[in-house]
Amino acid sequence: MSAIAFPVYIPLGPWLLHPHAVFETLAYFVGFRLYLLLRRRGGDAVSDQTRWSVIAAAIAGAALGSKLLFWLEDPAQTWQHLWTDPVFLLSGKTIVGGLVGGLIGVELTKLALGVRESTGDLFAAPLALGAAIGRIGCFLTGLSDQTYGVATALPWGVDFGDGVTRHPTQLYEALFLGVLAVALLWLARKPHTNGDLFKLFMIGYLGFRLAIDFLKPEVRFGGLSSIQWAAAAVLVYYASRARTVTLWRRSSQAGSRP
Repeated sequence: MSAIAFPVYIPLGPWLLHPHAVFETLAYFVGFRLYLLLRRRGGDAVSDQTRWSVIAAAIAGAALGSKLLFWLEDPAQTWQHLWTDPVFLLSGKTIVGGLVGGLIGVELTKLALGVRESTGDLFAAPLALGAAIGRIGCFLTGLSDQTYGVATALPWGVDFGDGVTRHPTQLYEALFLGVLAVALLWLARKPHTNGDLFKLFMIGYLGFRLAIDFLKPEVRFGGLSSIQWAAAAVLVYYASRARTVTLWRRSSQAGSRP
């Protein structure tokens, strides 16, 4: 695939809008509207005060995590720009870093407030759908977004302007996230344990990133990029929690037997 001039600007009257800004704004808008719709339909498991405390912690953690992991993607480049172009360090962010940072912020806040209920199910589908929309903007931005894949001879490869036909990993991700969002909306209507939807979103998306990022020209440490290491760490975290819950339930059932 070629003959597309990247970035693909979005016409709006006399203006040409950058695709990244357009689709990122659209992602936030659509994701928030879907969250409000799901909340009206299904209610929430926590009080208003707790919910807004958790949301604030998620936003703060996501903002910090998305920047930190971006800086760790290529430490040498980060160090170079630290002295020559510090504005560059403020411009980039990563979805995985945002999710990991948000998760840490929420878990710490819940621990401080003594909240035991899962608070993430209403955010699962909105996050998936919003990220899918945002990745379309990444694709239309082209090389400067640095989310493209390695070279490929497959017929759907894309030349982003440097003469190299690459995997359109942004579109792979958008497609996966779109399917995941639909699956989460379908599962939300089925009987499920509170917290399962958010866990499914995190495990599904981070598992996908752990695999798909092998198709990206990333700086690697011990065979994995910093994003893959972060994704793997969260997957281990959820796996360990699942084992802990299973053992606790078994011991409780055994202790309650006559």
